Amino acid sequence: MLEKEGVDVIQTEGGKCSTPSKSGVLGLIEKATPTLAAAYSISRAVKVPVMCSSGLSAVTAPMAITAGAAGVGVGSAVNRLNDVIAMVAEVRSIAESLKMAAADQQITHTDRSFMM
Repeated sequence: MLEKEGVDVIQTEGGKCSTPSKSGVLGLIEKATPTLAAAYSISRAVKVPVMCSSGLSAVTAPMAITAGAAGVGVGSAVNRLNDVIAMVAEVRSIAESLKMAAADQQITHTDRSFMM
């Protein structure tokens, strides 16, 4: 249905969450939970790619891909920084976390194939 209307991608957004109740990694996950849940649900209901955005970080970007997103948006993770070098470092950190997650999935799939 969406494809017939010309939709070629859907972007999820999380709710405007107040300050997470946890700090550290748990806080990052808490902040990203609404958009991760949306990506999970929507990606299973449509055929068009889903882009997960809103509150993602190097910790939660791989979770978005695992949830079914075809890509991630990380504008808020970068725009909150005031220094170009810090922005580049954040993008690299997120890209590296996605590469590591992809490598982990590849190893897991290879191990499963070998065991069959």
